[in-house]
Amino acid sequence: MLFYAVITKEGTWYVATALPSGVTSQGKSIEEARENLKGALELYYEDEDVDVQDSSEPLLTPLDVKTRHG
Repeated sequence: MLFYAVITKEGTWYVATALPSGVTSQGKSIEEARENLKGALELYYEDEDVDVQDSSEPLLTPLDVKTRHG
C-alpha cells in the first residue's frame, strides 16, 4: 500500500508521521525516519483489528494566520 508522510525536524531528530493514521517514528536522518516509519506502519497494520484507512493523496495547502508575533 502507498502511504504519505509528513517529516519535520525537531531538535536533532527527524520525525515522520503517516497520514491519515497518525503513526509516528523518528530518525537521525530523513531516510532513517522514513525507514523507521515503514517498520512502524507494518507493525501497526499487522493487527487484524486495525482498519486500513483511505490512503488517498492528501491535500496540502498554505494557511495565512494572523498572530501577535507576525
